Amino acid sequence: MTLTARIAHISSYLPAKILHNDELAEIYDGWSADKIYQKTGIVQRHIAAEDETAGDLAQKAAQKLFTTHLISPKDIDFIIFCTQTPDYFLPTTACLLQTRLGISTNAGAFDLNLGCSGFVYGLSVAKGLIETGAAHKILFLTGDTYSKIIHPLDKSVRTLFGDGATATLIEDSGQPEKEFIGSFLFGTDGAGAHNLIVEAGGFRLSNSLVTAQEIQDQSGNVHSQNHLLMNGSEVMTFTLSSISKALKKFLSKVDSDISDFDYVVMHQANRFILEALRKKLNIPEPKFPIFLENCGNITSSSIPLTLESMFDKNFIKPGDRLLLVGFGVGYSWAVTEIRF
Repeated sequence: MTLTARIAHISSYLPAKILHNDELAEIYDGWSADKIYQKTGIVQRHIAAEDETAGDLAQKAAQKLFTTHLISPKDIDFIIFCTQTPDYFLPTTACLLQTRLGISTNAGAFDLNLGCSGFVYGLSVAKGLIETGAAHKILFLTGDTYSKIIHPLDKSVRTLFGDGATATLIEDSGQPEKEFIGSFLFGTDGAGAHNLIVEAGGFRLSNSLVTAQEIQDQSGNVHSQNHLLMNGSEVMTFTLSSISKALKKFLSKVDSDISDFDYVVMHQANRFILEALRKKLNIPEPKFPIFLENCGNITSSSIPLTLESMFDKNFIKPGDRLLLVGFGVGYSWAVTEIRF
């Protein structure tokens, strides 16, 4: 029997604490709330509590998914958790979520360490597990708490990133004649890794008094090797060059044009980058949803949160064809198409 994977349901969870542009404007001289919005397209971002982890956020997203869509945890037979801020070095956070969510011990579970391309990568893994018969109902979780690795005086990243999590149920469609998750295209350029990185804290460079020393750049941003460092201009250059090429290559691969798709859903990095990509690729505004104003860049959760928001606003209709494009830290990128 032919199995075809599909996205059945999506739910999200955003922490209660909100960091508004007005609060940031009081910290950063010369940066008003409106200036921050004009640069980023973001008004506010949600911030995890001091004792709240990415695993906690993912657990709440999963519980919302189960409750909203009447899903029994006992029916889940695989857990994938995409995160770069796990609860521990080991064990994998997905294993902890198995017991916390009441999922059977017969379920598989692992973490996927990817950032803003992670949702598309995870879809490819879930599709493979479903269509080979290795799993039947996959709980695909995404979640990060970047706020915990950002220096409070580094406006280049603190104005962008928020915390959040999503839970996606992926299952066999029961319609073998249809393909709901299509082809994939992946890309990696590790030569750009240093442009978006937390240098210390792993086994290459342990945290120490030396790595904790604060550095102020020429723009007045403060960070240390223990914090997230982003070279914004280099990331922008990479995005406009590599992602536009990747999208054109994918369209050629599936013998399609942008006009054949109802929506192009990209990782919600910031409005400036998204608008630059939209114009470069000549994508009409109605086909290019942007949902980051009230949550910021939530890394691997940005695409599923956008999809959930589109469902909530009745944008997506049965049969719609969507392009999904993830890109970011690594450098890493991935493209796929889905149908509902």
